[in-house]
Amino acid sequence: MKLTYHGHACFVVQDGGYSVVIDPFLTGNPLADINPESVHVDAVLLSHGHGDHVGDAEAIARANNALLVAPYEVASYFGKMGVRSHAMAHGGKHTFEFGTVKLTLAFHGSGFEMDNDIRNGGNPSGLLLTMGGKTLYHAGDTALFSDMKLIGDLQRVDVAALPIGDNFTMGPEDALLAAEWVHAGVTVPMHYNTFDLIRQDPQAFIQALEVKGLRGSVLQPGESLTV
Repeated sequence: MKLTYHGHACFVVQDGGYSVVIDPFLTGNPLADINPESVHVDAVLLSHGHGDHVGDAEAIARANNALLVAPYEVASYFGKMGVRSHAMAHGGKHTFEFGTVKLTLAFHGSGFEMDNDIRNGGNPSGLLLTMGGKTLYHAGDTALFSDMKLIGDLQRVDVAALPIGDNFTMGPEDALLAAEWVHAGVTVPMHYNTFDLIRQDPQAFIQALEVKGLRGSVLQPGESLTV
């Protein structure tokens, strides 16, 4: 499994000739190193309905005839817009051609802004993505919650992408505890430094992980990690 970071919470994950993008917020993202037109994937995975995660999902899905996988309300909306979609809910797992997706809990919001209004985006989620025998836990936007322990207990997690930005999600201190509970092979910080409100020092987070005997890796936009 090859994981490439593109800023905020956006990752492209590749294995076995398949490629998926998670939370493709590229247009308007000051940290993004690519544009939507350069994304070539088999599927688009969304953790929830906020604009800084949905981002360019529709454009990418249409350009690639890619399947959009998301929580029920978000997937249903895009399905009605003519995008090929697959709806899921917390605890549900499904195997696709590219791999297996399971939705986990996340404590956040999910309404998305449209036509000067906020529409119901259902429940936010995290994602467990398994490709080629390796599993990524993409926590989405979330607070720390004790059931994260179960995520690490019920399956091996090879890499965990955890938000550290604070204010809208858990900050570095809570993310450190989440990393201990999930006990992934390697933890990658995300959802930080895109805006002033979520400015953090990712290297300090990695150092705190190392003190706990955990492995972490900071990915700059465009950098990759293979597990």
